[in-house]
Amino acid sequence: MYLLGYVLGPLAFSPLSETYGRQIVMRSTFAIYTAFTLGCALAPSWAGLVIMRLLTGIGASTPLSVIGGIYADIYASPKARGRAISVFMCSTCFGPLLGPVMSGFIAPVSWRWAYFLQLIIAGVTWPLLLCMPETLAPAILAKKAKKMRKESGRDDVYAPTELEHRDMREIFVVVLTRPIRLFLFEAVVLCSCLYLSLIYAIFYMFLQSYPIIYKGIYGFNSGEEGLAFLPIGIGSVIACLIYLYWDHWLDQQRARSPAPAWTQKVEYARVPLACLGAPLLPASMFWLGWAARSDIHWSVPMVSAIPFGIAYLLVFIALINYIVDAYEVYSASAMAAASCSRSLFGAVLPFATTPMFNKLGVAWACSLLGFLSILMGIIPFLFLKYGDTIRANSKFGQELKMQKEEAERKEHRAEGQMQEV
Repeated sequence: MYLLGYVLGPLAFSPLSETYGRQIVMRSTFAIYTAFTLGCALAPSWAGLVIMRLLTGIGASTPLSVIGGIYADIYASPKARGRAISVFMCSTCFGPLLGPVMSGFIAPVSWRWAYFLQLIIAGVTWPLLLCMPETLAPAILAKKAKKMRKESGRDDVYAPTELEHRDMREIFVVVLTRPIRLFLFEAVVLCSCLYLSLIYAIFYMFLQSYPIIYKGIYGFNSGEEGLAFLPIGIGSVIACLIYLYWDHWLDQQRARSPAPAWTQKVEYARVPLACLGAPLLPASMFWLGWAARSDIHWSVPMVSAIPFGIAYLLVFIALINYIVDAYEVYSASAMAAASCSRSLFGAVLPFATTPMFNKLGVAWACSLLGFLSILMGIIPFLFLKYGDTIRANSKFGQELKMQKEEAERKEHRAEGQMQEV
């Protein structure tokens, strides 16, 4: 139910952040998350807990879908934006990894303490969120215009967004449907969503399959089984370092005179990392499946989580950065589409984990996921070859190009007027 909230929340909050600003959306949704986390801790019944978890997930869904837009607002340079997103994605890996460890040791005291611990962490986070300024340029201009009207008493000072006519029909038809339209009609978004959804689903299927493997085969207790997730974090850190090295090497190539033509393509700045991670994903699944046997030490299958962590983060960093670079001002909606789809897969597919592992066994269940990973791993290689053509024929890509050209014309006119003065 929590992940179902991640499906519903971004559909509204991400496009609204592109219209009304990032700050108000981030603060209001985090307030929802905090309030209903307390509701989970105090839930009097199972039905109440389920509803609270859904509402908590809706409130918690915003950062993952809006952060790309925030970084696009702050960093004009793809290099700085990419590094920021890579560090963010690496840090987000540790939440699901540390959760099983914490809950494995604290839940035997009381299941409510798992939610009280989340509430404590939320309380520590609030001061940081309150210090976060607005980053969306149109929203900043609107605030400044409102302040100028109040201080000067003039009624003719308006920001461009204040002059736009917005009614409820436009909000529902244009703004709130943007993530859905991006998912359905943009090949880059659709294919990225499908690949990321599979990886995300496998990650959450581990929450069901690791107990089958490490409790059922090796006799771990809940706390020890939670520790088995930590190698994924090690892989994530390695992936982040790989990204930073790649970014540095790419800068060196671009600094050459003349710079190689391939370095100017959006695809070659990001997608090769996904091509590196793609083969590691099925390799880690085959490793886990065929090494998880009682006659093989538990450390052998556990180490397979390191290449999985590398693949997980490399593909996420590459494709999320690619989406942000390709859709810029619409990146929050594009990331909302990615967040919704992967959360839907992450919420639904784990229900099939236990029946699949019981029916096929650990080896062939993991192998099935490995074969699916091989199939989906073709996507980044297709982006590398055909990505620029796909973006050139994209409706949103053409719209972004027109917006950039209009902005350049306005800038030239403004410079001309300044020279006349």
